[in-house]
Amino acid sequence: MARRTNSAAVVLVTCANQAQGESIARSLVGERLAACVNLVGGIRSIYRWRDQLEDDRETLLLVKTRTQLLGRLERRVRELHTYEVPEVVALRIHRSSRPYLDWLLDATFAGRRRKARKP
Repeated sequence: MARRTNSAAVVLVTCANQAQGESIARSLVGERLAACVNLVGGIRSIYRWRDQLEDDRETLLLVKTRTQLLGRLERRVRELHTYEVPEVVALRIHRSSRPYLDWLLDATFAGRRRKARKP
C-alpha cells in the first residue's frame, strides 16, 4: 500500500562517465548516505557553460536517500566529483510503498540497530 512521505528523496547527479558514476555510487551507498543508486548510461546533456553551448554524453545517477541526509550527500558528491559545479537536484518522494520506504530508511540509518523484540 502506498503512503505519503516527506522523509525520502531521489537526487539527480550527472557524471562525466560510467566509471565516475560507479565510484560516486559506491561511496554514497557504502557510507550510508544513499540506500541505492541507479546508474543510467548514455544520456546526452545540452547545456550552457561559461557562455558556450555544450553537448556531452553523461551518466545519470538516481540516488535514493533520507531528506535529513541531503546536505551531507551534496557535500560528499562535491568532494568526489570532477565537475566544478556538479548537478545535485533533490526531488522529495511524494508517495512510496511502505516496504520500500522502510527499506530505504533502514539502509541509510547510521545509528545503532534496535534488536527486534520476540513476540
